[in-house]
Amino acid sequence: MLNKSPAQPLLNRALLFERVHWEAPCAAETLATAIHKQLQAIRAGCSELVLVCIGTDRSTGDALGPIIGSQLIDTIPGLHVYGTLDEPVHAANLVEKIELINSLHQGITIIAVDACLGRAENVGYISAKSGPLYPGTGVKKTLPCIGDLHIIGTVNVGGFMEYLVLQNTRLSLVMNMARVISTALSLATKTHLGLLEASATLQT
Repeated sequence: MLNKSPAQPLLNRALLFERVHWEAPCAAETLATAIHKQLQAIRAGCSELVLVCIGTDRSTGDALGPIIGSQLIDTIPGLHVYGTLDEPVHAANLVEKIELINSLHQGITIIAVDACLGRAENVGYISAKSGPLYPGTGVKKTLPCIGDLHIIGTVNVGGFMEYLVLQNTRLSLVMNMARVISTALSLATKTHLGLLEASATLQT
């Protein structure tokens, strides 16, 4: 699901709390530390989390979310993952999935993940923001927002023929960004759920 930033109205813009390039030293650990702190600020001591990975496997650039979901599903006790390569969450079923999540996971913190297009100098950067994700804004779609915090990866340059750009995004970049985000989410969520010691895995 394409989320082109900045496209949201000013009132809907979330607060950026971390931004790293996938090639930066300790990128996953830096991102994990920021995500863990944000999760603690939202709801400390919880035993469950929901991860919603938005996108489709029909487009290379837009597959970032489903790749991450496929890498993390059934790997972390207490983490409920929606959106994989086999069962993607996208524009056609987003409303249905949100209704399902709200019925099954009331009061649980939700993390949303999506790909986005941006300026050339921002390609390869991963941004973590507080507040909900507004998917579909880059392609002028009105879709419901989701998430207590969200992570977006800038996979290519936006501004013209977005669908074609996404389809021609390099798989290598998407896979490398997915690896960093998956590692960060694994570290952060395991620590938040009490499955890892924070001092041993995250930067202080």
